[in-house]
Amino acid sequence: MTKRLFCAAALCMAGMLAVSAQSVRFNNEGKLKIVQFTDIHWRAGDPATADAAANMNRVLDEEKPDLVVYTGDVTTAKPATEGLDKALEPVISRGLPYAITFGNHDDEQDLTRPQLYDYVKKKQGCLDAKAEGTDFAISVTSADGKQAKAVIYVMDSNAYSTIDSLKGYGWFRRDQIDWYARKSAELTAANGGKPLPALAFFHIPFPEYNEASTAIGNPLVGQRGEQACSPAINSGMFAAMLEAGDVMGTFVGHDHVNNYVTPWHGILLCYGQFTGGKTTYTDGKRGARVIELTEGRRGFRTWIRMSDGTVKNEVLWPEDFKN
Repeated sequence: MTKRLFCAAALCMAGMLAVSAQSVRFNNEGKLKIVQFTDIHWRAGDPATADAAANMNRVLDEEKPDLVVYTGDVTTAKPATEGLDKALEPVISRGLPYAITFGNHDDEQDLTRPQLYDYVKKKQGCLDAKAEGTDFAISVTSADGKQAKAVIYVMDSNAYSTIDSLKGYGWFRRDQIDWYARKSAELTAANGGKPLPALAFFHIPFPEYNEASTAIGNPLVGQRGEQACSPAINSGMFAAMLEAGDVMGTFVGHDHVNNYVTPWHGILLCYGQFTGGKTTYTDGKRGARVIELTEGRRGFRTWIRMSDGTVKNEVLWPEDFKN
């Protein structure tokens, strides 16, 4: 084999190594559409939860996504299995692939966090199924499925502080940050040293959401109804993403009256749109965030689809935020 042929074969093999068991494909037009459902708060046996189901069904019918990501607080009553079944049914019934991470309320019912993950991994279409832990990467491949073109990280931001002297919400642990850094480096190496365009989904916003949304002159699109309910300490996940250079945008939930996007040091920090019904402390307008990736482009379009069918707050990243 000549040196040129050997190098071509090595590059091809590297591209194939980047394609994981958890993968979705760009369509023939080079697009991938993602719907983010967040804070459904499904309460088994509560008729008010039907609002969430109606919302999800309408969004799915109108957007026809290629992938759905649930970003936590899916179920908030016993039995948790019934809540999960009902919340996942709109997606499963359409045969769509989906990923799920949990929030601070899901494991307050009758299942532990490991039990919740074990349960959903057995469900049809769940991309968590092959994950070794609670954090995993989904490869977005070319239409022929042969080469990774983008990556979607789905990560568990945990629930509450584990330090007695520190109150409030949880944060990404050191082992999770190390996992992300290793996975990102692995995928970058398999892509010839160039970071793949990446998105990251989790439940609790990290502290940089407050920094970005209150910085003088920093643009913000959407509603900021409250301060981001972030952990009291910064464990460094955002810094790790900046160092790795792959993540273009992060997508969280948790704060029901926030649905904004705001740039910070080259990453667009995004909230989903509250998806739940009249079963929470907030009876706000419901909907979902939609994200569209384009093969070969480092950037994305995102907008909110409301439960009444209207579309709002559409932005193109990074073009719409350039000075």
